[in-house]
Amino acid sequence: MQTLTSTAAVIVTYNRSDKLMRVLDALAAQTLMPDLIFVVDNASTDDTRERVTARARTMPNLRYLGLPKNVGGAGGFHEGIKAAYAAGSSYLWVSDDDAYPQPDAIQKLLDAIGAFETENGWRPSFACSRVEWIDNTMCEMNTPGPAWDWPRFVSPGKAWALVNSCSFVSVLIPRWAVAAHGLPIAEYFIWFDDAEYTRRLSRSYPGIFVPESRVIHDTPENKGVNYGLVTPKSLWKFEYGARNETSFRRREQGLPGVAAFFWGVRSQMRAGQVPGRLRRRIYAAILRGLTFRPAIAQVD
Repeated sequence: MQTLTSTAAVIVTYNRSDKLMRVLDALAAQTLMPDLIFVVDNASTDDTRERVTARARTMPNLRYLGLPKNVGGAGGFHEGIKAAYAAGSSYLWVSDDDAYPQPDAIQKLLDAIGAFETENGWRPSFACSRVEWIDNTMCEMNTPGPAWDWPRFVSPGKAWALVNSCSFVSVLIPRWAVAAHGLPIAEYFIWFDDAEYTRRLSRSYPGIFVPESRVIHDTPENKGVNYGLVTPKSLWKFEYGARNETSFRRREQGLPGVAAFFWGVRSQMRAGQVPGRLRRRIYAAILRGLTFRPAIAQVD
């Protein structure tokens, strides 16, 4: 049997060429350099295309994948993972354009997923890094979701907790998991696409959290997703999140799952004293999610 070991990086970007160049610098410094690096450009209007094209002259493993329109992070990761899979990559490292992996981040993920499989006899469906904010504290929006038996294989020196979900910020996905569970849902556009996808992958077996693999997420502020933080400026993202998570819960948990989600959102918005006109927009998004049922695309 042929042993596949190639690794591809998938980075989705939109109008952040300065940060993207720092990500490419970080990838160039990896102890395990990806065999291919796919930069998926969501129709940026800045100089992203020119800078990536110029960088490709010195990074022969760099591939520019320009999309004709902005399809959101969800659509970008859908296209990037599809391209990396079609290229024959056996591991796909997926991340944002503002997250800088430490030099051994990808190597640590690959080592952990292989060692876990060898020692425990189970195949993790993904391996995710410890994501830190720019001050090296935990990045709250990138907290993985633990499995009920998360400490089952945790031991000194191998603190690989079992997780059912994580963000698209430094996550390594084996090829077999993509073949088994398909691609991220492009129609989500933004928010909850990563949670839905990794929860789908974990149907086979949970992923593992690999704290020795570190990445710095360069976001403007360090806040998690809490509906008590809805503002007029952030409303549009929360609306996507509410619609998408409602759709997921309707599919996986039925109406009781939707009801539990609704109650949690309502409680957060009340606690955060979110204005009534914004609350009504979120409730309308939840209603839309009840009938929003995009198909899951499989790989060939």
